[in-house]
Amino acid sequence: MFDDPAGDFMSNFVPIFIGIIAIIVISTIVISIVKGAAQWSHNNNSPVSNKKAKVITKRTDIQGGGETRAYNHYYVTFQLNDGERIELKVKGDEYGMLVEGDTGELSFQGTRYLGFDRSIQSEIN
Repeated sequence: MFDDPAGDFMSNFVPIFIGIIAIIVISTIVISIVKGAAQWSHNNNSPVSNKKAKVITKRTDIQGGGETRAYNHYYVTFQLNDGERIELKVKGDEYGMLVEGDTGELSFQGTRYLGFDRSIQSEIN
């Protein structure tokens, strides 16, 4: 019979293309796992810090949605007494209880939020 150059190209190209996509996907997953493990290890090796702080701002980050489940991530920026600002990921119930301008004692370990004890200030009218 006769040779089909387009058919030869496709039969050689498609497996290579699928292999490259698989390598990219697997590499992305492995890199994410390694980064997460490194951050977890860093936090575990950091000392627990308790510092006076003020809530500066709050924000949310929504991932997913559309045809997939949406995930909310909550972040709060604190300013420490020495002027340093840090942003920490907090749980939704904690996020709802914090108000911009609140002052108190922040507990954290590396980038891990542990808690915030708000100072109660009496108002004089």
